[in-house]
Amino acid sequence: MSAAPPPPGEALDGLLRFGTMMLRAGDTVFRVRESMGLLATNMGLDSLALHVTIDGMTATVRRGPEAVTTAIEIAPLGINASRISALERLARDSRPGLTVAALAASLDAIDKAPPFNSIPVVAIAIGFASGAFCYLNSGDPLGIAAAIAAGSLGQLARSLMFGRRLNQYAVTALCAILASGFYCLLVVGIAGADFSPSHAVGLISSVLFLVPGFPLVASLLDLLQHQTMAGLARLAYGMMVLLAAAFGLSAVVAIAGLTAVSPEPVVQDVDVLTLLLRAVASFAGGCGFAILYNSSPRTVLVVGCLALLGNELRLWLHDLGMQLPPATFLGALVVGLLASLVRSGIGVPRIVLTVPSIIIMTPGIYAFHTVVFFNQGDVLSAIEAGGTCGFIVGAMALGLAAARFISDRKWMVER
Repeated sequence: MSAAPPPPGEALDGLLRFGTMMLRAGDTVFRVRESMGLLATNMGLDSLALHVTIDGMTATVRRGPEAVTTAIEIAPLGINASRISALERLARDSRPGLTVAALAASLDAIDKAPPFNSIPVVAIAIGFASGAFCYLNSGDPLGIAAAIAAGSLGQLARSLMFGRRLNQYAVTALCAILASGFYCLLVVGIAGADFSPSHAVGLISSVLFLVPGFPLVASLLDLLQHQTMAGLARLAYGMMVLLAAAFGLSAVVAIAGLTAVSPEPVVQDVDVLTLLLRAVASFAGGCGFAILYNSSPRTVLVVGCLALLGNELRLWLHDLGMQLPPATFLGALVVGLLASLVRSGIGVPRIVLTVPSIIIMTPGIYAFHTVVFFNQGDVLSAIEAGGTCGFIVGAMALGLAAARFISDRKWMVER
């Protein structure tokens, strides 16, 4: 004899806890809706209606003539790739007859799961990812070394401040000042070197860990799935984080008196050693950001391989003369398609694989120019550099979105 289904109110409390954990981990709203709907069905509920933003959720469940509505607030967002995977797997593996107690026990286990890496290990991984990014953007040995040290210090400080539950935007601005300021001290103060194009890109590399890749990509995917309110809210959140990072970076640029520098010319002929070093740097960058997002060791290796293949293609196309926006789009498209092929084999969602794989494609020198020109009051040049930067970043997100349309038939059909 099967157990009686839980009362709608108790079931709804469990569902809301599940949904808030998904959102706080950085998952997309359309995935939250799908997973909560699956759980609601398996808990014997007739229907579930949701209104979701990034800071709150209102849900109504029905069973027969009885209906219950509850609203809940959501604490500030974070990013936890392993939690996203575990929660989506919980919903996917659930079966009819699911009880509130069983759901609560599973959520408790997920909530108590420790991170895969300690704070110092994550900081070191981000340092090497920053150095890899600097190398990929024509940084010299001094800039690479300084980016490694500054990126590690900035991430370490961010983790410690987040541990004290400080405001995310204030922490982002302070870490941008700390990381970029430390980078300038190393390059200009200790080494006594003038800023050159190879040093300028290292300044952006030192704060690359502050790029809100997950929120920006998730907002685009939500908008494409008609989750307009949540998508716009998450987009605003991501832009605020970027603005905070730009504010901190601008302060350092103004104090240091840095000026814009011309980017390195496109290299037409690339030898085997350069290709190998770029592949290693792309792999290291992808692994570093996967570690930052608390991915499992196996997922870290897969992300590194995806970053290697996608970024190597992007750079090779650029070497052949293709402009960076279309080259970046094709690189991100390849990452998205490959992630669609391998995700089922390792049991993780696409977003866990794709976002850390493409952050290494961020256009560093154009981001630097945008900040410097605005500080100098050269608005037209800043808009030009910012426009180029925006097109490249947009190509990264659109490449992933195009891969969804190609590999997932549900994305091509309006529901």
